Amino acid sequence: MYRIFIVEDDAGIARGVAQRVTSWGMEAVTVSDFQNVTGEFAACQPHLVLMDIGLPFMNGYHWCSEIRRVSKVPIIFLSSASDNMNIIMAMNMGADDFIPKPFDGNVLIAKIQALLRRTYSFGESSPVLEHRGALLNTGDNTLSYQGRNISLSKNEYRILLVLMKNKGKVVSREKLMEALWQTDEFVDENALTVNVGRLRKKLEGAGLAGFIETKFGVGYLVG
Repeated sequence: MYRIFIVEDDAGIARGVAQRVTSWGMEAVTVSDFQNVTGEFAACQPHLVLMDIGLPFMNGYHWCSEIRRVSKVPIIFLSSASDNMNIIMAMNMGADDFIPKPFDGNVLIAKIQALLRRTYSFGESSPVLEHRGALLNTGDNTLSYQGRNISLSKNEYRILLVLMKNKGKVVSREKLMEALWQTDEFVDENALTVNVGRLRKKLEGAGLAGFIETKFGVGYLVG
């Protein structure tokens, strides 16, 4: 089932669009926190985003740009600000289509279905993992936070991937070492400690202090 993420601050329009989407056999998720659109996007893992321009706090252009940093998911703008400049701006920010308000519900569904067919005929998009505003894109192995990309080594990415997949749970040192070196042969545990230390330093430098917690004698977690 395709999942549609609706970023619309007019409750009536959001509700109407959600009802129309679900009536066509798709799942609709509406944003609840307009200050954390990218976090809710990552948690939702949608196949397509419907985005208004005029939103509380930050406009739709901002959120489109933030989503584009971590995902190629299709984005359709829905807006009453449908002059040529806004349409051009939306496309330049990474939108795939623009539908002016008011719109016909059947036209909206037809455009959603057409874009879904074009995008997913050759497979699903890569998932994005989120924690404390940090976004880990498992498609291209990148990490971003507050609009900044954080460079990761291969081992640092693997550590973060395992920890974020097990968010809120302690991951043993043995499991992390297995994920890092993928071997049954003995590996010096100090190598894991060094890699975690380097990763922590990068995260702290980006404003993510305390992102990885140590449970002495057991392992690590992001909580």
